[in-house]
Amino acid sequence: MHRLRGCCAWRPLPFSQHLVCLTAGAGQHEKGVKDLDKQDQLKRKAAHRAVDFVLSGMVLGLGTGSTATFAVQRIGERIQNGDLKEIVGIPSSDRTAKLAQSLGIALSGFDDHPAIDLTIDGADEVDPDLNLIKGGGGALLREKVLAQASRRNIIIVDEGKLSPRLGTRWALPVEVIPFACKSEENFLTSLGASVTRRTNEDGTPFRTDQNNLILDANFGPMSAPLDLAACLNERAGIVEHGLFLGLAHDVIIAGEAEIRHLKRQ
Repeated sequence: MHRLRGCCAWRPLPFSQHLVCLTAGAGQHEKGVKDLDKQDQLKRKAAHRAVDFVLSGMVLGLGTGSTATFAVQRIGERIQNGDLKEIVGIPSSDRTAKLAQSLGIALSGFDDHPAIDLTIDGADEVDPDLNLIKGGGGALLREKVLAQASRRNIIIVDEGKLSPRLGTRWALPVEVIPFACKSEENFLTSLGASVTRRTNEDGTPFRTDQNNLILDANFGPMSAPLDLAACLNERAGIVEHGLFLGLAHDVIIAGEAEIRHLKRQ
């Protein structure tokens, strides 16, 4: 466990007593080539369950990533078969916008629709309080904008994304302006993180839709994510980070045996 030095107090993370489990769950999935197909099936199950909550006339926040893609595709299917009408989507990335347009989903922005009825998105890690790490797909800034503007956020994951504490399974994505990249890398290191600059498959720097860079900061299991978030929020060169704390209203978890639906009261 790492202790933040300097700007942040370190205290234990209280366990929330305000969660409702609507169904029982199953065991963890295993990794491997075969299980990639199985994992996609779980993601699809969770996505389809979440899209059941979409009603005609809604303004939807459209997430980014492999799990969110299944949700966008399902929304498109329901529009095409006439089950949903007058749906408007606000996408969290350029690639989600392209996918939505190809499926016939009408797109808009905050000038015309300042409030979102429902956002469906994935997550990289979920703790028992329904706090999240997001940003594995590189769209964390727009995803957080959508989440903060939404009346309801439904997060869809497979059971492998559950974690006793954030940081146990996933490094924290931190979006920075290019000018400040080295400075913020040093800052994150000073807090106890092991930091990697995200790159594309060809080794070139990964760029967000805002042309920023991403630092993946491995803090290990976090005992005080709220303190860490406050610390990162103070830094001018950090545009946004992947700690989504208190934003998820529902988490739908697909397991091999059944689907669980956790709700924040």
